[in-house]
Formats: sequence, C-alpha cells, structure tokens
Amino acid sequence: MTFDMNDVAPQQSGDLIPDGTFAKLTMSIRKGGTDGANEHDRGLLKASNQPGSDVLMVDAEFTVTEGPFARRKFWQNFTVQGGKLDEQGQSIGWKISKSVFRAMIDSALGLNPDDMSDEAKAKRMLRGLADLDGITFVGKIQIEPNRNPAYKDANKLDHVVLPTVPEWQKVMAGEVVPAQPSQRSRPAAPAPVSAAPAWGQSQPGTTPATPAWSGQGASHSPAEPNADQSGGAVSAGGPAWLNP
Repeated sequence: MTFDMNDVAPQQSGDLIPDGTFAKLTMSIRKGGTDGANEHDRGLLKASNQPGSDVLMVDAEFTVTEGPFARRKFWQNFTVQGGKLDEQGQSIGWKISKSVFRAMIDSALGLNPDDMSDEAKAKRMLRGLADLDGITFVGKIQIEPNRNPAYKDANKLDHVVLPTVPEWQKVMAGEVVPAQPSQRSRPAAPAPVSAAPAWGQSQPGTTPATPAWSGQGASHSPAEPNADQSGGAVSAGGPAWLNP
C-alpha cells in the first residue's frame, strides 16, 4: 500500500495571523460537558479550571474560511455565567459576550445594528447558544500579548465587523483588506508579591424554530455576496449547516 502525499496541504508555520487582519470566520463550539440554561445547550458549556470559580464559558474555535489565511484557526472563551457582577448583580462577562454574539448575528445576516424592526428582532432570537455553532461572519483578528513573556502570544477576535463599515462589504465581496494593527503593547508582567505588610484587585418566552442565518428568509441588505451562508431547507433537527 502506498500513500500519496502530493495532495496534502503544506505544513503551516507556527506564525500568528497578522494583527489587524480582516477575514471571514466560522465559529464552532467545542462542547465542555456542562449543561447550559436549556435543553438545546446540554453539555455545551465549559467550566473554568480556576479553583473556586463559578464561571461557565462557551469554548469557541474560529476558522478563517477564505483568503491568504484560509483554514487557519484560533480559540477563545466567552463567559456566559458567573464571574464578576455589576451593580445589578448581573455577570459582567455575560453582558460582554451577549454583545459579541449579537454582533456575530448582525454580521452574518447583513443586519444593520440599528434595525430594531420585528423582522430583525426575530432573526436575533436563539433557541440556545448551540444555535451559534457554525455561524459565519466577518471579524478583525488581533494578536493578544501574553502577560507572561515566557508564554507565546495568541490570536484572538478583536471585534466583529458589522455591515455598516466598508471592510465588511469588501470581505464579503472576496477582497483582501489591508490589515489594520491594533497597536497593543505587551502588558507589564504582574509585580512579585512581597511578604512585607500591605502598607509597604434573553428575551424570555420566545422560542424561534431555527436561527435566522440558517437561510430561511434571511436577506443580506447591504451586500449580496454572502455565499458562505447556507440557503437550503432547515430540518427540525437544527440549523441548516448541521444538515448537509
């Protein structure tokens, strides 16, 4: 038996995706084994490995779908429960994550973030966070410096690119957009602790049948070329991208 290695993709270097890169990204959720708030999110969340932490997270894997960095991946956690609380007793991390997830939906569907029509609101409804698995949107990638210089820096999602900015239109049209570095400097390493004394730190009640970006009735008002979004029928079993 022989093995033909000619059609295998060349080995990728360990270099990071350049800071400030714009790209079309697909987010996959890696199940962490902890149940979410409803039946759609059973086993979906990942618990923090920090002792005493009550944080539950979505463990996301991002894959660049097109362009010079196609198939490159990076990973990021999004808090959905626990952690620091605001003055109303709400998880600060969850509030941040919700804003990012909403932006993903707007970017995926070409929705203007100011569009609060009934139709737009319906498209932003989720049966559970599991409905975000497989969503494709435009994002800006950053290099996040590690606080400890002994460890490598990593690619992270800088922010979701919305249809109201020119870069979204260009990426959706298949153009390569010049990187816009975030110009972040490496954070200072934490100061060593001295032994000396201290004087010397969802709209409830509405359950849509399927997420809007599954292709049923979704429109891309700012631009048409969103070929990555599936346009086929959606079975009762889940989003269209889970039913090839």
